[in-house]
Amino acid sequence: MAAMRSGIAVVAAAFLAIAAVSHAQAPAPSAAPSGPQNVTAILEKGGQYTTFIRLLKTTQQDTQLNSQLNNSFNGNGYTMFAPTDNAFNNLKSGTLNSLTQQQQVALVQGHILPQFYTMESFQTASNPIRTQASGADGPFTLNITTAASNNQMNVSTGVVVVSVNNALSVAKPLAVYTVDKVLLPQELFGAKAPAAAPTASKGDKAKKGDAAAGPAGSDDDVTPAGSAAGARTVGWGVAAIAALVGYLL
Repeated sequence: MAAMRSGIAVVAAAFLAIAAVSHAQAPAPSAAPSGPQNVTAILEKGGQYTTFIRLLKTTQQDTQLNSQLNNSFNGNGYTMFAPTDNAFNNLKSGTLNSLTQQQQVALVQGHILPQFYTMESFQTASNPIRTQASGADGPFTLNITTAASNNQMNVSTGVVVVSVNNALSVAKPLAVYTVDKVLLPQELFGAKAPAAAPTASKGDKAKKGDAAAGPAGSDDDVTPAGSAAGARTVGWGVAAIAALVGYLL
């Protein structure tokens, strides 16, 4: 009997040991996924982007971007350059109001890249870098150069250049960087090409040719050569007769 109880105890101990090992090897529970990203919430937390937030809302680009971020619309993620309130205050008065609704959308989209970039990944990016905005001549682009220290870059639209060294939020799929200037697109704020001169029509060319040749005279203005010669002959005849008469007298 004692031997049986001893055997049962050994078996029970073995089962307990196996259970303990299985529990220890069980995978730890994964961290709870973070909530959906909200670009407006990120900017509001930054505390100095009131004008940009208002522009995002009036153009409905906040809703569009949030939907794209949280529905895997773009697996590459997004990067946003967020102008501060001071950046907008430094614009010429009436700049935003002078834009149409479509141009305001393009202005906002010109601050968004359809790719997630860290400061380091900008070093290997190829210029020009495409933005979300586009026009008749294709997408709006930026030229971005980085400093050797990896913590600063310069962003150029062709109209303005701004240094960037402050990341407001970098968590894939969205990176947000602070900029002290509004990124005015070349396509909206660049110098307009001069209009081409109108092409002269064939009729205009003919008129110019006539003018260069000089005004044609009328028939009354031209003295026929034959008339002039006849007048000279009559004159000599009269002179000869007068001389003869004078001699006879």
